[in-house]
Amino acid sequence: MPKNQNNLNGKTLVISRTDSIGDVILTLPLCAWIKQKFPTATIIFLGKKYTQPVLECFPSIDEIKYWDDLDSKSDVDIISEFRSWNADIFVHVFPDKKIAKLVRKAKIPMRIGTSHRVYHLLTCNVRPNFTRKNSDLHEAQLNFELFSSFGIKEVPTMERIKEWLKAFESKSSVPKVFQTILDTSRTKLILHPKSQGSAVEWPLEKYTELATRLVDQNYRVYFSGTEKEGLLFREQLPKDQNIIDISGKMSLSEFISFINEVDGLIACSTGPLHIAAVLQKRAIGLYTKVRPMHPGRWAPIGTKSETIVSLTESTSPENEIRSITVDQLIEKF
Repeated sequence: MPKNQNNLNGKTLVISRTDSIGDVILTLPLCAWIKQKFPTATIIFLGKKYTQPVLECFPSIDEIKYWDDLDSKSDVDIISEFRSWNADIFVHVFPDKKIAKLVRKAKIPMRIGTSHRVYHLLTCNVRPNFTRKNSDLHEAQLNFELFSSFGIKEVPTMERIKEWLKAFESKSSVPKVFQTILDTSRTKLILHPKSQGSAVEWPLEKYTELATRLVDQNYRVYFSGTEKEGLLFREQLPKDQNIIDISGKMSLSEFISFINEVDGLIACSTGPLHIAAVLQKRAIGLYTKVRPMHPGRWAPIGTKSETIVSLTESTSPENEIRSITVDQLIEKF
């Protein structure tokens, strides 16, 4: 272990989180902590290309690299690329066996990964001993466990993490083609019913009932999702000029800017919910109590975010989240 290992000033760190939007957002507080405690440290974030617009909204990141650009290359070329970054530390926030092996071969001096991945025994030389699955900590807090070697005496509170995430800021404007549907005296709310399979989903028929009732309360409701998701629900949406399908119509960057112009968003535990939360919009998450999917682990973090869980307990997460009623949500408005 190098001398003065607790001082990251002047060091280059790679934060590797090559999974989805929500996971990336919940890693951003770690970047903010590094920059606050070690201002001259350089942070390279290794992620997926589709999360680029999210990463560009956060000022603590110095450079973004994309695993998509590397994954198809030969091992020799990837190792050469890793070496060219001149990194002192590589942190496997999202464990990936292939990346871990190649980082070791690139001889990056300090390689950090949880001890609960067997392949880290051979690829990482700093292996904090903690487990995510059964922890009572939030995912954003758990990421700090990887930095126990760098002077973290205790995991930051959720209030502190919430403050760091206020730095998240939309970097683009809503395209003109979508500005007209925002121009309304009604309260504007996004419903995002799908999750690409990443979360337990509230039934679509409940979203459509909620939309109809909200329109009666002077809301304009937008249904969002990918084009593939839109094909699953588009034909089932109520026919009303204040219920608008925006699924598949925007890039992620445009969608972030659109969320920034509305009043709130309702979804299960998925990326858009976390985007709305860190943009300080009213973000209402629908969750099951079943571990490890419960809100204690995955709740959105923002000044106006909240979660709803069923009062009914079930061994089936799908049955449990289904028991959340439309009335429970209407009471919030």
